[in-house]
Amino acid sequence: MLFPKFAIDETKKQTGRDLTRFDLEFDVPDHLLPEFPPPMYLTTRPDLGDVSHGKLVTMDNYYELFNGLLNPKQLEGLRLLVAEFPQQQFNETEDRRSERASRGVSCFDCHANGHTNRATHLVGDIRPQEYRHRINTPSLRGVNIQRMFGSQRALKTVEDFTEFEQRAAYFDGDPVIAQKKGVNILDRGSQVHAMAEFEEILDFPPAPKLGIDGKLDPRKADAAEMRGQQLFFGKARCAECHQAPYYTDNLMHNLQAERFYKPHLINGMMASSDGPIKTFPLRGVKDSPPYLHDGRLLTLEDTVEFFNLIVELRLTEREKADLVAFLRAL
Repeated sequence: MLFPKFAIDETKKQTGRDLTRFDLEFDVPDHLLPEFPPPMYLTTRPDLGDVSHGKLVTMDNYYELFNGLLNPKQLEGLRLLVAEFPQQQFNETEDRRSERASRGVSCFDCHANGHTNRATHLVGDIRPQEYRHRINTPSLRGVNIQRMFGSQRALKTVEDFTEFEQRAAYFDGDPVIAQKKGVNILDRGSQVHAMAEFEEILDFPPAPKLGIDGKLDPRKADAAEMRGQQLFFGKARCAECHQAPYYTDNLMHNLQAERFYKPHLINGMMASSDGPIKTFPLRGVKDSPPYLHDGRLLTLEDTVEFFNLIVELRLTEREKADLVAFLRAL
C-alpha cells in the first residue's frame, strides 16, 4: 500500500503511526486526488449531511463522533474499520517498508471516511511481477447497491471482500508470510458481519439535480447537463453498462484496450490486457479522481476521451464537454 502525503500527515497527527515508506513515494499531485478528509454520508441519517464534520475518522475520534448515532453493532463495525492490523508493508517484522515498527494499517487508512484517498496497492492475484496492476482504492460509498466487489475478482458480497482483504490481499496472497507478519483472522459472524453492517449504510453524496429515477430534473439542470444526459443514454453508449439510478449494471466488462497497442514494458510494468473489469457506480463520480481501476485517467475529461477512443464514438468537442457536465451532476 502506498499513501498520499496528506493522509500520512493526518494519520500521524491523530494516531502517532507513520505510514511513510522508504522504498516508494506517492507522486500524484494533490489537486488530482479526492477531497481530504472526504465528507461521510449515511443512508440512515441523510438529514445530518456530513457526519464526519470535516474530520478524518480514526480510532482517536470515532467514538465521540458516532456514539448515539449508530447502534451498538454498527459502532463495533466502525471500530474494526479504524483498528490497525498488520499488513505486508506495515507490520512489526524486519522486512517492513516503514522505518520503524508499525501497528499496521486500518481499512479506513485507504478508504478514508468510507470513501477513498486514492491510496494504491499492487493487485495480489497476478504473476509474474511485471504483469501486476497497481489498483486505486475504490470508494465504499453505496456498497449497499453493489453486488460485486473487487475490480477484477468478482467477489459476491462485501463480507467476502472484507475477509479476503484481511486473510490474503494484505499479505500479497501468501498465507505463510501472513502468519509470520501477524495476520489477525476476523470472525465472520461477530466481526466481519458488523463491519459490513456499517459499510452498507455509507451513502453517495447528495445530488440535488437528480430525480427519483436517478436522471436529471429538467427544472434544475442546465442546457449542457441535459445535452450530456441525452448523449449518455444515446450516442455515447455509456448507459449500456452504467444504468440509472446508480449508474452501474453490477457486471464485469472487458474493454479490450489491447486492440490499440502491443504489450510492452513501461517502467517495469507490462502494458497488456486488463481482462474483465467491474462496472463501478458513477453516482458521485466527480468526488473520486483519478479514474479507471488503476487511476490512469486523471480527470473526467480524460475519462470521456478514453471511452471515446475505446468505443470508437467519434464525439465532438462540445459533446465531450456536455458529457462531463452531466457526470459532474451525478
